[in-house]
Amino acid sequence: MNLAGGGVTYAPLSEVPGKIGRIVIKYVPFSVYMQLNTYVRNVTFTTPSGDTIFFNDKGDPPAQFDVMKLSLFPDGRVAKEKVGSFHVLSDGTKLLHINSSADLWGPYYKEMPQSLCNEPCAPGYRKAKIEGKPSCCYGCAKCADGEMSNTTDALDCLHCSDYEKSNKQRTGCVPKEINYLSYTDTLGASLTSIALVLFIAASVVLGIFVRYWETPIVRANNQHLSFLLLISLMLCFLCTLLFIGRPTQICCLLRQVTFGIVFTISVSSVLAKTLTVIIAFNATKPGSKLKKYVGTQLATILVIVCCLGEMMISAVWMASNPPFLDADTLNDINTVFLMCNEGSVLFFFSVIGYMTALALFSFIAAFLAKDFPDRFNEAKNITFSMLGFCSVWGAFVPAYLSSKGSRMVAAEIFAILSSSAGLLACIFVPKCYIIFFKPEQNKRKI
Repeated sequence: MNLAGGGVTYAPLSEVPGKIGRIVIKYVPFSVYMQLNTYVRNVTFTTPSGDTIFFNDKGDPPAQFDVMKLSLFPDGRVAKEKVGSFHVLSDGTKLLHINSSADLWGPYYKEMPQSLCNEPCAPGYRKAKIEGKPSCCYGCAKCADGEMSNTTDALDCLHCSDYEKSNKQRTGCVPKEINYLSYTDTLGASLTSIALVLFIAASVVLGIFVRYWETPIVRANNQHLSFLLLISLMLCFLCTLLFIGRPTQICCLLRQVTFGIVFTISVSSVLAKTLTVIIAFNATKPGSKLKKYVGTQLATILVIVCCLGEMMISAVWMASNPPFLDADTLNDINTVFLMCNEGSVLFFFSVIGYMTALALFSFIAAFLAKDFPDRFNEAKNITFSMLGFCSVWGAFVPAYLSSKGSRMVAAEIFAILSSSAGLLACIFVPKCYIIFFKPEQNKRKI
């Protein structure tokens, strides 16, 4: 631009500001050239090389920069290479151009290196902020048990569901182990074997009593009650199998109801046998009013009434808050315990308490009748059996409350088997001993 001659003079872009300044100072008075800035700022033209020249509101020419790559070598040399350019257009548009053929990251990298102060957190870990460090600097904390992360640089770990646990790498969730008292477990198999052996033993005793049905020792103290007691004991041994194996909703409903009713039949039969002894002994006294009850169905009625009481408790229990299938996921983070929730602890212990009360009545009655002179009097045997019964169920309560999972079920099975076995051993084994080894005592004296 030739201000003096009105023509145009071309110069390199870097020399334009200096040349314009010298031309203005040479040909324009000082008082005038300061006013020229306003007009120069609005000048826009293109050089022969294709560069567009303009000035911003501060009088500065357009910004143009070369993008350089500096490579530092071990021997201290620095290699410079132009890989692109940056410039601003007259409309304010900013353009960055990178040569497609340029080797941007060589000679040490084939791709863009990461600008981090630490390695990214791998799956199974989460970011952990380091106090006093910038946000790009962080630690990596391993996910806790029951949590996982399957992405790199996870902000937080994800919780597994109640029925899942995290794998060892904490990169995913896997199903928890299902635990219950199984037939294949050592404990479950042992209890099953004991129950079957006791059932067979009770069946053998029942066969012996049927074989010697007319002998005095079998007929003593109401042989029909003895038959009912043996049948109920056999069912008690079998009902424990409902407590073993994978629980179901139907199984949970049948467990306690079946056990409660069958066991009540056993205990009430013992109570009826004891009262039969007391009534028979006192009926022999002169003027006794108990003679009319000897040989009647009083014992049968007593068993029915006692069972009706148990049935009423069970019916209210099933109608109000019945047992249901439950899963304990909190006791062990790696295991799900399948179990039958009793629904109402009050009704559960009401069933136990009802049977224990019947056992206490039987114990008291048998203790009072233990010295009766009849040689077939089984009151002493009943006393010991009821003492063992009450001891077992008294110890069961704290053991049951302090146990979890399959151990809690095993505690109840053990209580059922041991108390039933006590009745079988104390009441019937002495009779079988007399039948086979003391046959002379199995005769009615004339």
